[in-house]
This record gives sequence, structure tokens and C-alpha cells, in this order.
Amino acid sequence: MLSPVFFPVRTTPPVAQTAGATLRYNRGVDQPGETELARALVAREPEAFERFVGHFRSKVFHYSWLMCGQPEDAEEVAQETLLKVFENLGQLRQPEHVRSWVFRIARNVCLMQRRKSVFAPAHELSLDELQPAEEVADGGRPPDIDLLRTELRNVVDRVIADLPHAYRAVVLLRDIEELSTEETADILDLTTDVVKTRLHRGRLAMRKTLDCYLHNHCLEDQPSPNPAALSPEERAELYSMWQAER
Repeated sequence: MLSPVFFPVRTTPPVAQTAGATLRYNRGVDQPGETELARALVAREPEAFERFVGHFRSKVFHYSWLMCGQPEDAEEVAQETLLKVFENLGQLRQPEHVRSWVFRIARNVCLMQRRKSVFAPAHELSLDELQPAEEVADGGRPPDIDLLRTELRNVVDRVIADLPHAYRAVVLLRDIEELSTEETADILDLTTDVVKTRLHRGRLAMRKTLDCYLHNHCLEDQPSPNPAALSPEERAELYSMWQAER
């Protein structure tokens, strides 16, 4: 986890103390903490910039990598998402919903990136290629949530990446980012019933693949990519946008 770097207000961006390091995905600040962080960012409190970038950049990268399919695309999406966040900071009316606000921006940027990316898949599984579930449930913990916090996290990432795009989007927001059904529906422009159905079917598909991995080792355990450290130019661009949006 990237430690926050504190610095006084200035017109030039700070130099990160973690130059050359990568940011691993982490749950970081809890949701109440995110609310306070968002308020501090809007208020231009000097420590808020580093904390916000450190917290959300790895999360957006992870989401974008699994939705866009390549680290190269995810790097662009993460940077563009944060630029749009800072550019539109005045539109954040409800700091308690900053996570869903950020991910709605990330979702839109990711869709645009997929359209122009040379890495976009020629074919993806359709919803019809997965057998429908007999019942829909949305309560309780997802069946393999504990795996998300263990050494099997890399495997879970690959299981999610193999889901049809529509299921993957719901699983990422509900089970990885722990957004509510209502927030997920709003981000994806779906009804809550559709979110519940896709979440349930996505979880069933994941369970089958994870069972195969656990019992038959039928999935290769490869490390998931992590975002590279911000370059001085990228950091300066983000910092300048944050300072300019008053």
C-alpha cells in the first residue's frame, strides 16, 4: 500500500517518495474514510491529493485491466479517469458516494478505450453462452469472497477476466469494489433486477472455474499486473488539474 505523502500547498506538483515503485491493488481507505478524503480533496487540503491518487489509482487500474483486457489500456484509463475526476470535482455533490462517482467515470473512459484499443477481443462470450441460473439471490457474502484476500487473488482475477463482459462488470463493482446493487445499477445504466441476475450468474460461473482450479489445477496462477508509478509528467498533469478546478 502506498503511504500518503504530505506536502505544503504550492503551484508545482510534489515529488513522490515512491519513485519507481508500483501500486498494488488494495482496499485502502474504508468507505467512511473515502467520504472524508473526498471532502478534503474538494477543500484543497494539501495532503488530500497524494492520498486520493494513492487510494484510487490502483483500484481504477485493476478495474480497467479486467474490463479492458490489457495493462497498457488500464494505464491510460487510470490516468484519464483521474484527470476527469479532478476536472469535474465541482460536480461531486455527495462525497459519501465518491467511490461510485469515480467508477462511473472509469466505466465511461474504459468503454471509450475499448473502442479504440488494438487489444480489444474479436469475440467475447455472450450471455446466452452461459446457462441461466434457476434462482436469483443478492444477499450475503459472495461464495468465494475470502479468496479475494488470499494468495488465490491472482487466480480470481483471471476467473473474472474470463466472464462475459456484462457479468464481469457487475462482479467487479459488487464483489470487488463492494458497491451496492443500486450504485452498480446506476453506474452501468441497468435496473437493480438485472444487476442481481447478472451477479448471481457471474458468481455461479466463477464458482465452477474456481472449483476446477482448486481440485484439478486447471487454471494457471499468474501474477496480476500492477500500475507503474506515476511519471513526473503524469503527476504534474494531475496536480495541475486539481489545482485549476476551483
